[in-house]
Amino acid sequence: MQPLIHRGSGLSQSDYASLGTLAGTVKISNSSTATIGSIPQAETVAFSGNHNVLTLGSGQNLSALPNVTGFTNTDKIDLDGLPMAADATIQYSGTTLTITSNGKTVTWPNFNVAPGTKLKLEKEADGSLAIVCFLSGSMIRTLEGDVAVEDIQIGDRVVAFDWENNKEIIRPVVWAGKARTMVRPELSYDEAGWPVRILKNAIADGVPYKDMLITSEHCLFFEGRFVPARMLVNGRSIFYDKSFTSYDYYHIETDHHSVITADGMLTESYLDTGNRSSFHQEGKVVALRGAAVKNWADDAGAPLGVERSFVEPIFRALEARENKVIGCQQHFSETVETTDDPDLHLITQTGAVIRPMRKTADNYSFMLPPNTDSVRIISRSSRPSDVIGPFVDDRRYMGVAVADVHLQCAKQQFEITTHVQGEKPAGWYDFGWTDCAWTNGDAELPLTGHLTEGQMGILSMTIRAAGPYLLNTQKTYDMKRQSV
Repeated sequence: MQPLIHRGSGLSQSDYASLGTLAGTVKISNSSTATIGSIPQAETVAFSGNHNVLTLGSGQNLSALPNVTGFTNTDKIDLDGLPMAADATIQYSGTTLTITSNGKTVTWPNFNVAPGTKLKLEKEADGSLAIVCFLSGSMIRTLEGDVAVEDIQIGDRVVAFDWENNKEIIRPVVWAGKARTMVRPELSYDEAGWPVRILKNAIADGVPYKDMLITSEHCLFFEGRFVPARMLVNGRSIFYDKSFTSYDYYHIETDHHSVITADGMLTESYLDTGNRSSFHQEGKVVALRGAAVKNWADDAGAPLGVERSFVEPIFRALEARENKVIGCQQHFSETVETTDDPDLHLITQTGAVIRPMRKTADNYSFMLPPNTDSVRIISRSSRPSDVIGPFVDDRRYMGVAVADVHLQCAKQQFEITTHVQGEKPAGWYDFGWTDCAWTNGDAELPLTGHLTEGQMGILSMTIRAAGPYLLNTQKTYDMKRQSV
């Protein structure tokens, strides 16, 4: 039979036929969604890839359910016709799934899941019941075998890698903690809080040996150095998992910061750089830790490797493994547009917008109204990590690099140097340069001494560098005016 399939939004019933199926099978793959109505009925729903969602509409006959194949970690089925109750249960035996909720039992035969899949129930926003998968916790290698990180106890002995001597050593767990984070989707991906999903085999064959979920700042170990996961996100085999809006994450601390193994991947143990108080103590034994805060330079188990020259070759090598990794995210046809035009202009203390009266390749001149005591230098801005790639460890919003600034007023010329002083106004980055400074796209430039009192003036500035900029990614002025 031809099923009704709904992908995305805005489709009418006449659109369903154009989507098509093969031999009575609805195929859901690579972050797809499908909605099956009461008629006609799909014979088989085949899941493949990750983050797929099947919705059975409220009119669906829950005693005549389709066959399911390939249901696995991160997939989801929403049963709109079955309210979620506090006493809801789920059982899976053979290939039969049995769900009981709100006094109603639904039996789903021929429900085939991938090996290692675990099923649970959760409540949707509309109160209906959904079947979801979750990955069991990251598996930490211990002397007794691999143990889920949430089950690690103080005193457990983990297997660490002594990379300087190329051998394994045993180190005791001295602290274990859990914290919860809420995703802030209004922020940039790497700052919003979404976890990074590293697909099985993304690093090498069998590494990791299952999908791995870590926070974006958590480090992986390569060639004697730690690299933050955010610098390796390629959007295909390593990507931000946006199916999470909140989640718990765990840390374990060994007596020394160590290279440990999680899910078959070399990674780091916890290093207390000052955020221990945000975690809840885990484990049966209370550990009284010293108050001294550690730092990467003196206490890390391996150096931090964030230089582009080190990270980019690793990024490119992992990117090239796409064809060897099952479940890679699809490439989108959307192209990233950039421009080198900074759209440079000024805003005075009264709110007046001043566009350049004259500009060359590297010099801009602006006519200032009388009594202008300060201006804000406004331009496009982008982060190097976005424009160039995540393997560039610079996540500052960069506007323009301003060198010489001169104000001509009443037949006098004044040199403005506040932006290159040690104590800079808001919106400037301190690079240690003596003749040039970068703005963040919204930088204050005081014109002290009432230089334009009662007089118009011409402000000219030399722009040493600008762009490239991503289009349509500008932050608001308030965001860019935060302290830097």
